[in-house]
Amino acid sequence: MKTTRTRNLLVAAIICTASLTTTVAQTADGKHSIEYEMKVERAAQATVWAIPAVAIWDVAVATRRDLGGDVGDVVYLSKPMVSRHGFLTANDVTPYVIASLTTKDGPWVVEVPAASEKAAYFGSFMDAWQVPVVDVGLSGEDKGKGGKYLFLPPGYTGAVPEGYLVYRPQTYAVEVSFRPVAKDGGTMEEVVEYGKSLKVYKLSEAANPPQTRFIDAYPKKWNTLPRYDINYFKEINTIVQKEPVLERDKAMMGLLASIGIEKGKPFAPDAETTKALEEGVRRAYDWMQHYFTTPGMSCAPMWEGSQWQVWNLSREQAKLGFPFVTEDRLMIDERAGYYFFATSLPKNLGGDTFYLTGLRDHDGNLFNGTSTYRLRVPKDAPARDFWSVIVYSMRTKGFLDGKDRVGLSSKETGKMKANADGSVDVYFAPKPPAGLESNWIPTGEDFLLLFRLYGPEKPLFEKTWKLDDVEKVK
Repeated sequence: MKTTRTRNLLVAAIICTASLTTTVAQTADGKHSIEYEMKVERAAQATVWAIPAVAIWDVAVATRRDLGGDVGDVVYLSKPMVSRHGFLTANDVTPYVIASLTTKDGPWVVEVPAASEKAAYFGSFMDAWQVPVVDVGLSGEDKGKGGKYLFLPPGYTGAVPEGYLVYRPQTYAVEVSFRPVAKDGGTMEEVVEYGKSLKVYKLSEAANPPQTRFIDAYPKKWNTLPRYDINYFKEINTIVQKEPVLERDKAMMGLLASIGIEKGKPFAPDAETTKALEEGVRRAYDWMQHYFTTPGMSCAPMWEGSQWQVWNLSREQAKLGFPFVTEDRLMIDERAGYYFFATSLPKNLGGDTFYLTGLRDHDGNLFNGTSTYRLRVPKDAPARDFWSVIVYSMRTKGFLDGKDRVGLSSKETGKMKANADGSVDVYFAPKPPAGLESNWIPTGEDFLLLFRLYGPEKPLFEKTWKLDDVEKVK
C-alpha cells in the first residue's frame, strides 16, 4: 500500500512540475544551460509546495528577531494589530494570542482557560504545515470549559498521563493561533487580560510548571510576512532539517535535493544556483498572484454577477479538517492558493465569521492605489455582532505599511457620516474625499479588501441580502 501511495504522489509531483514548465529566456550570449533551467523550474515548484510551512515558520522567526521571543513564549497584543504589524490578512478588531512550540525534545502542555463571563477563546492548534490539529474555545474541543491540551512528538512511545486532551501531530512543530473574543459586552481590557491566562509548559515540568512568559507585540514592529527571495529557500531548508519527512512529501525531497536542500546536509548554493533559485521564487510568486487574481481559481463569486468572492475551499477537505490531501494526491496549488494570503484555517468551519474577498470594482478592474473607490454598506448588514472592511496590500497581503488606519467597522459608524437611509459609504483612496475623512481608509498602492461579517445571519447564507460592488468614483 505504501509503495503504491508513494508512486501516486511521485506521479502527482511530476505532473505538477510539468504544469508550470516554461522556457527560460536566454541571455544575449545564450548561455543558459539545461541544468540552470531545471533549477529554476524546481525552485518555483518548491516555493509553491512550501508556502504554508514557510508562512507559519516566519511567525516564529519574526518572534525571535523582532520581539526577542523563543519557543514556549506567548505573544499577545494589548490592542488589535495596526499597520506596523506585518501579518497575512490579519484583522484590526480583535487581538491575537500566538505561540510556537516544538516537541522534538519532549511533549508540551497548553492549558486553555475556561471561558469567562466577558471573554472566550476562538482558534486552533496547527502543525508545521498549518494542518489544524484541534480547535479550542466555545466551538472547539473544550466547548468553552477549558482543558489541558497535551501534544506528543511523532513516534512517541512514552507513558501518557491521564487528565489531558491528547494529540499526536505529524510534525514536531505545534503552532498556537488564538483570538480572545468579547462576550456579553466585554471590554478590550477584559479580553486582553483573559488572553494572558493561557499556560504553556513542558510535560516534564507539569508537577511544578514555570510561569508562562508573555510578550506584548502591540508597541513593536512585528513583521511575519514571507520574503520571496533567496531567504525563502533558507527557510525551506530549516524546515526540512527540523521536521520529519512525511510520506506525501518524499517525491518533493528528490526535487529539493537537486537544488541543494537535503536532510542532514548543509545548504550552500553557489552563485549560479542562487541566481536560479531567485528566478524560480519570483516565478512562483508571479504564478500565485495569477492564481489569486484569476476568477474561478482561488475564489468564486458570492452572488451571480457580483465582484465579491468567497474562497474555493473544498467541502470534502472541510469535513476532513483541511489536510489538503486526497486519496490520490497532495493538493499543492489549492493549498498554496489559500496560504499565500491567509493563515490558520480551523479544523471545523463554524458560523462565527464570514469573509468576502474584494479584488475588483464594479467594472471588473483590479483595485489600484491611485483611484478613489466607494463601498456602500447598508444599514441592515446581516452581522449579529458587527461588520468590518480592511484594506490589504496586493503585493504583500498584509496591511499597508505606515497608514494611520487600515480598516473601518460598524463599531465606528457613530463617528462616520451616514446616508439618509442609514447606510454608510466607505471610501478607499490615497487622500480622503472632502469632508469624509471619518469614512475613509487610505490606500496609495494596489490593494484588496476583506469584508468580514461577525455573527453572520440567515439573509447572507440564503442570499436574500447582497453587498453592492465597490464603485470607482469618476
